[in-house]
Amino acid sequence: MTKEKPAPPPVKYRVVDSSLLDRGRRGKHFELIKRVVEELRAVKDGAALEIPLDAVEGIGLANLRSAVHRGAGAAGLEIETLADDKNFYVWKTRHDGHASAG
Repeated sequence: MTKEKPAPPPVKYRVVDSSLLDRGRRGKHFELIKRVVEELRAVKDGAALEIPLDAVEGIGLANLRSAVHRGAGAAGLEIETLADDKNFYVWKTRHDGHASAG
């Protein structure tokens, strides 16, 4: 005897073609992160961006750090970050096998 499979539940949500979906992530901090990544690309090696925490549109430090890392990673940049009471710092790292001077 074979068991019959139960009927699938009725569809509650609309079905759309996934090839038509915009796959880019545009969270609420997209423009800020886009500006940070653009500036990171322009700064010379060894220089860090200093971003005042009171000027980041109410983003908490953990969310800012996470969003910057996601944005930089998507742009192919390897970065490091640091924060103090007033500022968030971000800079590009070099992983080319050479020790940095000084």
